[in-house]
Amino acid sequence: MEAASVLAAENNNPLLPHPFELVVGIFSFLVVLIVVGRILVPRLQQTLEERTQAIEGGLERAEQAQKEAQQVLDQYKAQQKAAAVEASNERRKAEEQGAQIIAQAKEQAQVEARRIVENAKAQIEAERQQALQSLRAEIGTLSVELAGRVVGESLEDSARQSRVVDRFLEELEERARTQEQITS
Repeated sequence: MEAASVLAAENNNPLLPHPFELVVGIFSFLVVLIVVGRILVPRLQQTLEERTQAIEGGLERAEQAQKEAQQVLDQYKAQQKAAAVEASNERRKAEEQGAQIIAQAKEQAQVEARRIVENAKAQIEAERQQALQSLRAEIGTLSVELAGRVVGESLEDSARQSRVVDRFLEELEERARTQEQITS
């Protein structure tokens, strides 16, 4: 009895599976393993590979974009440097033109100053000549007046002036004749 009870207990042991269940479980496991191994695993691997490629492609695109950005930055810096050089050249040209304009203005100012000085000299000379003529006329008037006082007659009249001059010339001629007679 003991052996039978052990045997019966062995048959009803809940920890040990029934052989039919064991075969069905193994078969089901193999079917699942084949389905998973043949169908799902390749699809999973394909999906993982696509994601890996997408990530690597994204990294490559990011690296490429970074390289392009660096090239654009280098071009921008080169353009900025060229613009600074061009601005410097333009500033230098403007300074040279300014210096030329200043030199031309100075030269024109000197020419204008010379012209003004020459005009002033000419005007001064004209005024001097006019003053000389005025002075001569005044001296002539004063001389005739003085001669009239010396001679004792008024010489304001032109007829009188010419009579005085004629008489003066006659007196001079007479003196010259007398001197000739004395010396001969």
